[in-house]
Amino acid sequence: MVKKTEEKTTYYFVDESGDPIFYNRYGELIVGQGGCSKILLVGFIRTTDPRPIRQALSDLRYEIANDPYLRGIPSLKSSVEYFHAKNDSPEVRERVFKKIVSLDFKAEFIVARKIESIFTKRHNRRENVFYDDLLAKLFENKLHTSAENKIYYAVRGNRIRQEPISSAIQTAILTFEKKWDTKINSTIEVQAQTMTGEPCLQLADYMNWAMQRTFLKGDMRYFNFVKDKISYVADVYDFDRYPKNYYGSKNLFDANKISPL
Repeated sequence: MVKKTEEKTTYYFVDESGDPIFYNRYGELIVGQGGCSKILLVGFIRTTDPRPIRQALSDLRYEIANDPYLRGIPSLKSSVEYFHAKNDSPEVRERVFKKIVSLDFKAEFIVARKIESIFTKRHNRRENVFYDDLLAKLFENKLHTSAENKIYYAVRGNRIRQEPISSAIQTAILTFEKKWDTKINSTIEVQAQTMTGEPCLQLADYMNWAMQRTFLKGDMRYFNFVKDKISYVADVYDFDRYPKNYYGSKNLFDANKISPL
């Protein structure tokens, strides 16, 4: 059953973990080698009011910057600029996670195992097609629920992704409309932002990091701490678990449930 559109604005903050790379410059498969991740994870945090999140993380950065106990930590300077789960010290990371659980948002994730045959047949060995396919899946059943949708995504390095991401969003809309034989009339705005310029993207980064660790290391510690904030996880290419590779309130996620990578 299709949910009715509500007269509200929903904000989505999108980030990724892992990478879409399969081959080195010689065309050799390198998945799982030399820093080439075994998965690509795309996720968002969703909220109807990002202002309290922005303020809370801004206040936390101020507290951290002025805490004598944390002085001398090498990564503190970058943490004060913006939070990044992979690079933040354990002391900073603890404070961020404790702040996260008090904030009003939900997170959802699409996780793709990097399987060469799927990359070849479905994505034509094109990394951008692989990424955008996951993004389309992430938004497929979301954009009809609010009259207005604002989507912010993280700009990393020099990659310009607004046009491809807008295309992926359009694919999500068309897929939904065809599946349910209904028209999405909601407005959708897609914007690029830097991690420093948008604190909500820092929150998305932390949630992705917690989710990624469950897949790559079987580490449920961080996931369990924020699990009440997570409403959906799709391990889309875990065919051995199908149809139980989609996790939500009726099928709770646990690292012990997924097939080995």
